[in-house]
Amino acid sequence: MKLKVKRLHLLTGKPVCMIHEKTAKKLSFHVGYRVLIQTKKKLEIISVIDTVSGSLIKENEIGVSEEIFDILKIKNKDFVEVTLAERPRSIELIKKKLAGKKLSKKEIHEIIINIAKNSLTEVEVAFFISAVYTHELNLQETKWLIDAMVDSGNKINISGKIVDKHCIGGIAGNRTTPIVVAICAANDLIMPKTSSRAITSAAGTSDTIETIAKVDFSINQIKKIIKKTNACLVWGGALGLAPVDDKIIKIEKTIKIDSTSQLLASILSKKISVGSKYVLIDIPYGKSAKVNKKQAKILKYKFNQLGKMFKLKMKVILTNGTEPIGNGIGPSLEIKDVIKVLNKDIDAPKDLEEKSLILAGKILELTKTTKNGYKKALETLNSKKAYKKFIQIIKAQDGKITNIKKAKFSFDINSNIKIKIIHLDNKFINSLARRAGCPEDKNAGVYIHKKKGEIVEKKNPIITIYAETQEKLNHAKKYFKKYHNKSIIFREI
Repeated sequence: MKLKVKRLHLLTGKPVCMIHEKTAKKLSFHVGYRVLIQTKKKLEIISVIDTVSGSLIKENEIGVSEEIFDILKIKNKDFVEVTLAERPRSIELIKKKLAGKKLSKKEIHEIIINIAKNSLTEVEVAFFISAVYTHELNLQETKWLIDAMVDSGNKINISGKIVDKHCIGGIAGNRTTPIVVAICAANDLIMPKTSSRAITSAAGTSDTIETIAKVDFSINQIKKIIKKTNACLVWGGALGLAPVDDKIIKIEKTIKIDSTSQLLASILSKKISVGSKYVLIDIPYGKSAKVNKKQAKILKYKFNQLGKMFKLKMKVILTNGTEPIGNGIGPSLEIKDVIKVLNKDIDAPKDLEEKSLILAGKILELTKTTKNGYKKALETLNSKKAYKKFIQIIKAQDGKITNIKKAKFSFDINSNIKIKIIHLDNKFINSLARRAGCPEDKNAGVYIHKKKGEIVEKKNPIITIYAETQEKLNHAKKYFKKYHNKSIIFREI
């Protein structure tokens, strides 16, 4: 049946459509049914339908979200054909995986295609995620999943020694990527760095760079930036690189499930989509990190095996993830740390500088740029070549490194006695920063004054909490008061 389009001006993160309950009755449609919406130009999308009463949607109208409006390239009051969509076979394939059976290449591709086309509801995708979590994909299945995810989206085709790095996350701060990118690009390596926004941490690389530059660009714009600077530091979400991964991550975040095979596929599909030939993977392990040492070793093996399958030159390193890295936790505070390291400021966080040099050095050795990568990385940093390259990249992304704002409210957590810090818990620090408003409030976060092994004098601050509103600051203070005893370990001196 042909229905008139009504634009709802709703951004829902997925295709959503609504029809009047009288229209639904006429068509024998019920809430939750899948419908196929087609235009005159044969563009189509599958959406789950909802029904409304009252005057929001008239009879013989279909209200559509912005996602449908953009994908179908339609205008308000256009007519579209709306029919009942068939139940996808991939639902049976998800049941097969839930039963612990292996999936073929064709079956995995079918599931991914259905996710890409929105043929599966979020609940059904959640069952696929749960199936893969309960019955982990073997390496061959994971390889097929990566293939399918890459095929579902766009690719960036550029020439040169294309390198990339990825950290599995979980460590508070740890903003090494901008520093590593600047060092590598200053040594004539091509680094099209696409990053995500924060999922469970206080900031992602994109959140951090966004405090001083644009991160949302088209593929053609990215190519121009790379041609000028050898690198970019952009958000990958708008590029359509392995877009199914973004849909899966969104649901994983909701149900708080993260399987190893999905983690592997998520990381490698993005690296392959940007044409990376040399890939460095950083796996932090330890107390309060995402994984322990045993799990880290298993991950390393799987990354290396998949790297061979895709003919990638890959280096996987295990790093100490016991403590936060850097002083600032939160977008603005972290970019300040990055600039301090690149500019060789006297108060630059040494742990962030050291880890960045190690990672950049490994990439320089992996690409055979030099035999002693650490030494070359240090020379690049000390000579300010990396700093100049970083400024060039930021300028190419319509940014500048001045005028980084401060939060409106702050509160020092002082020590009542002279102490020595024994341990700072990553999860606690990240959660504290999020309660202060991160990552949405760019200037919110936590500044760590003293770290493991350092002395805090009586009445001096251990950390400072920053927030954009008094309400969020109070929220963070309450969280600190409730949980700090188990998360900030110290010894009285």
